[in-house]
Amino acid sequence: MNLTLYRDSKGVDSTIGRLCIGENLNEYLFCFTVEDEQRATKVAGKTRIPAGRYEIKLRHGSPMANRYDNNYSDIGHAGMLWLKDVPEFEYVYMHIGNSHENTEGCLLVNYTAYLDPANGGGSGGRSVAAYKDLYKKIYPVLEMGEQVFITIKDEGVR
Repeated sequence: MNLTLYRDSKGVDSTIGRLCIGENLNEYLFCFTVEDEQRATKVAGKTRIPAGRYEIKLRHGSPMANRYDNNYSDIGHAGMLWLKDVPEFEYVYMHIGNSHENTEGCLLVNYTAYLDPANGGGSGGRSVAAYKDLYKKIYPVLEMGEQVFITIKDEGVR
């Protein structure tokens, strides 16, 4: 399974993007994302991850994974969606949240996006619904032993 994140709008606090499932002509828009802002030098908890291609795995046993496993047992949650081998970052997840204040370098998924580059960048909404639906798409693929990748592109960032 392949995902592509197109970063579209950036501000001084956050970056808004479109998360698509599939590749090339077979991809479709699934949801929006909110991330921290880009920085020339990484500031822990306040910098988005670099563009690139990352494998997504499940991470079990962390405090966040345990909390999500309990809170989202209705969808069979069993581990966080973890972007592996991100340079200079550790434990980058896809998770719930609506603004840059809810992330520390992670990707927040949302069904709505509010672009406001002049006042920080923007935010999202309906994050829980987007996360649950995304998890229900990715988890079974990982459980079957197949690989899931995300390619993050800065091409559209204004």
